[in-house]
Amino acid sequence: MTKVYFVRHAKPDFSVKDDLTRPLCEEGVKACLKVTEFLIDKNIDIVFSSPYKRAIDTIKDFTEKVNLKINIIDDFRERKVDDVWIEDFNSFAKMQWSDFKYKLSNGESLGEVQERNIRALNKILEEHEGKNILIGTHGTALSTIINYYNKNFNYDEFERIKFIMPLIVCIEFKGKEAVKIEEFIID
Repeated sequence: MTKVYFVRHAKPDFSVKDDLTRPLCEEGVKACLKVTEFLIDKNIDIVFSSPYKRAIDTIKDFTEKVNLKINIIDDFRERKVDDVWIEDFNSFAKMQWSDFKYKLSNGESLGEVQERNIRALNKILEEHEGKNILIGTHGTALSTIINYYNKNFNYDEFERIKFIMPLIVCIEFKGKEAVKIEEFIID
């Protein structure tokens, strides 16, 4: 059995509009210690993360405490919405969840996000079968992964978790088949 702990980043500083460098806010930084507390006894063998600062920083305290390297996987990055900031994000997200091919001119569809995330995950599952794996990720990216294994995870579920930061989801795999999905809210 392979266990993958997906850690959706802690609360970011939304005043920073650049997706790649957006840091955690003060509340988010404090929440990272609780992520460490949760993960400390999970016998994590290897760690991967999105290249985005907020995802890395959410798991950094844990990796430093257990002396594990964070391996950056670009395909675990968050969805690219467009080249500009979207003010009406809710309407945009609803459109994307109703049509996995919908995207703005310079953005990604949820189908594209799901495809690259699952491709990266499958490679990790092949190379690290039977291990306990940690992946630093994002809300939309994680939602598309869950949706791949559980089609009941839809827009309403995405909305439910939208403001839960950090969020930990553990998926147990037998080979590449998800056999159990558990959600842990860190407070």
